[in-house]
Parts: sequence; C-alpha cells; structure tokens
Amino acid sequence: MEFVRVDDDIILRLDPGEEIHQSIQSLSEHGIDCAVITSGIGRVRNIRMGYLGADGIYQTLDHEGPMELLSTQGNLAPGDDGPFTHLHTLMSDNGHTVHGGHLYHATIHVVGEIHLRVLNSDTMKREPTNTDFVALKFCDLE
Repeated sequence: MEFVRVDDDIILRLDPGEEIHQSIQSLSEHGIDCAVITSGIGRVRNIRMGYLGADGIYQTLDHEGPMELLSTQGNLAPGDDGPFTHLHTLMSDNGHTVHGGHLYHATIHVVGEIHLRVLNSDTMKREPTNTDFVALKFCDLE
C-alpha cells in the first residue's frame, strides 16, 4: 500500500494480496481515522458482500472472483474497537454481470485505487446498535 496526501485528500494505491478494509483502517497509523471514501476502482478477489435484512441481520454472499471494482463509497470513522470502515460497492464479473451491496471483504487481485477526503477525528464515530448494523453518530462540533 502506498498513498499520497494533498491537503485533505488522500489517493491510496493497494497492491495484490492487500485487503481493502484493513488497508484503509491502517491509515490510523498515520493519524487518519476519520474520512469520507468518495471513489474506489480496481480488480479484486475473495469478495464478501451483502445487505441488511428487515430483521436487522446482514445477509452475505461470497464471490471468489476476480471481479472489476467499478465503484466504492463509504466512510472511515473511529469505533469502539478502533477504526471502522463502512463501504458499499459495485463490481462486475467476467460476464459483465454487476453485483453490489455492503462490502465485507475484498482482496486486491491486480490493483486498488481509492480516494478519501480526510475529516477531523471528532466529526463522527461508529456505535453498535441492537442489530448487526453499527450506526454513524455525529459528534458535537461546538
């Protein structure tokens, strides 16, 4: 993983074998634990994505891949157990069928290129709920 920071923007390049969530969360080692993820493209494998069902439980589906990472958005925020990434994604398989949803896991197959806009650490955080969902909470900025 390599990244460059220009003001509040970060361009992150992920290399084969790196996991997307872990890589973004590792930015906290550089003092970055709160950001909006505005875009992500590349090629990934070992993918788990899903959706939150009406019962508050995530339903997941695994794809071995590889697949084209067409779009990724989300955020990075402090959580009870450290940096927390919430990502949604669109991917296409080799037949050009598009799959999308909440991204649990994806390993970089060729490359990942992600843009983040850094926010102050006290802007927002993640808190558990009585479902599988971990809620976004905005901090008092006064």
